[in-house]
Amino acid sequence: MQNLLKAVIEPARASDDKYSRGVVGFVTGSVEYPGAAILGVTAAMRTGIGMVRYLGPTDVCNLVIETRPEAVIQPGRAQAWVVGSGISSTDPGEQLPRIEALIKQPGLMVLDAAALDLVDFALVESVCVLTPHAGELARLLNRLGHPCERSEIEADPAAFAEIAANLTGQTVLLKGHQSVISNGTDFWSCPPGPAALATAGTGDVLAGILGALLAANFAEIISGELTVIQVAAAAVQVHSRAAEIASANGPITALDVANSIRLVIGEIYGAD
Repeated sequence: MQNLLKAVIEPARASDDKYSRGVVGFVTGSVEYPGAAILGVTAAMRTGIGMVRYLGPTDVCNLVIETRPEAVIQPGRAQAWVVGSGISSTDPGEQLPRIEALIKQPGLMVLDAAALDLVDFALVESVCVLTPHAGELARLLNRLGHPCERSEIEADPAAFAEIAANLTGQTVLLKGHQSVISNGTDFWSCPPGPAALATAGTGDVLAGILGALLAANFAEIISGELTVIQVAAAAVQVHSRAAEIASANGPITALDVANSIRLVIGEIYGAD
């Protein structure tokens, strides 16, 4: 795993600029759930990405820029996008047209939370990583014509991640105490995560890490040097280690996990 982390997460070079280090975009958050936007954006920045774009309602944009003044609050290119976190699947508002436009473009994308309920996979041109927990995966599979219950997925996560990957044609990162990743052919079982991650907002943090790592490794993914599964596995490991560091002295929140990511990256850079 350490070799994989070093392959996916490289220190900045003297020749780098903010664009060569990667640009990740976010269509996340809503007036009802603005925190998801802040958590994901913060996590991406702490992972070491060159630039973060954020698109969303004006009130949420204002909160994001107040909290993370480094964010760029305007449309533009990005090597990867994170969409769906903190958006209502029953009332997505102005975020839905943004998501629908992005999925029809080539590139890399993380589909989280409400995006799993809203996206028509027949229209998707992007290479996506879906990041459901068991309940969200049950809803998705039922929507796609494969009836199942959450309890069935929890009993055999590997099998249902594979089913979802085959039905959507995308990579599925099924979140849980022991997350699993499948593209329908290849499979990765992640080491168990710390129990401290069982707190609101940590999924938004994982989506931000994953989006940043996809963007930073865009060229390597396109060339085949790295796979999407490998990058997703690295994101899960960074997320788990950040939670371990943050929880060493007591209970944590999702923002604590996001702010500890930089310490994880420092460990990777410093490893022999």
